[in-house]
Amino acid sequence: MAESPRVSGDALPVALPSALPLADLYARVSGHVPAIEWPALADDVAAILALKRRRNAVVLAHNYQAPEIFHTVADIVGDSLALAREAARTDADVIVLAGVHFMAETAKLLNPDKTVLIPDPAAGCSLADSITAADVRALRRRHPGVPVVTYVNTSAAVKAESDLCCTSGNAKAVVESLGAPRVLMIPDEYLAQNVQAELPGIEILSWAGHCEVHERFTPADIREVREAYPGVAVLAHPECPPAVVAEADFAGSTAMMQDFVETRRPAQVVMITECSMADNLAVRNPDVAFVKPCNLCPHMKRITLGKIRRALETMTHEVTVPADLIAPARRAVERMLAVRP
Repeated sequence: MAESPRVSGDALPVALPSALPLADLYARVSGHVPAIEWPALADDVAAILALKRRRNAVVLAHNYQAPEIFHTVADIVGDSLALAREAARTDADVIVLAGVHFMAETAKLLNPDKTVLIPDPAAGCSLADSITAADVRALRRRHPGVPVVTYVNTSAAVKAESDLCCTSGNAKAVVESLGAPRVLMIPDEYLAQNVQAELPGIEILSWAGHCEVHERFTPADIREVREAYPGVAVLAHPECPPAVVAEADFAGSTAMMQDFVETRRPAQVVMITECSMADNLAVRNPDVAFVKPCNLCPHMKRITLGKIRRALETMTHEVTVPADLIAPARRAVERMLAVRP
């Protein structure tokens, strides 16, 4: 694990230095950003806020983005499913995706006439890299007639070869919606195995793709935390290995984890997922103690306030999708959005 267990403190300080710029925004992130570092970040924040007005732009930020992005410049925040839904609804001219490349591609698929920017084009995903469109075609030849459910953590080219997409939040509902006895669920092997455990009546065929953040967690990590923090609530992401999910008290998408924390109000909680998830929830839930053995996503952390500012200043890096892929890939995403649990 990237960090040894620790517990976050209160998100808001007792008092704020009066000379700090944008003190109201700093109040949101003061538990994670030292006061001495804030003036430099505040310069980027102020510039981004002005640029958003000038460009008629919105910033969509995934739950794994750092608090200084998530709580100051983001207009829409959430998990992959929430961002996909909101991307389809926005009336902005420009969408800046504070996340990874496949998320920006999805936003472009749903908004082909809008400008979609990603602050760092190298912000990728190990799951998206684990499978190609040619791989999907080969799977179809091997399993003729079996529907293909593709995780949103994939390229537009892979989505275009699929029947419909899913996220970790709606994967079970998507598989059930097909009414098929066998389903190909790609590329996340562990997500497929965890859904299989919930749907024993459906045979789910998987692919050996893994998230480099979640595959590193082990059952021993959870047992270590339970020993150090008796009574702690353990929440795991379904991209984790099934043995890890089995050790947890609850498994679900980042949106489901947030709902768990905000409705059940555990005294102590550990989130077996990317580090910034707990940081962002701690800001809104200062009464909950977040124990933090976690792993960082190097791709998510490529996105910074400075890069978001440059993206809006220079209108880079624009995300495009080949014309022949837009219709089939968009259809797969829209079919996912039409599924309700």
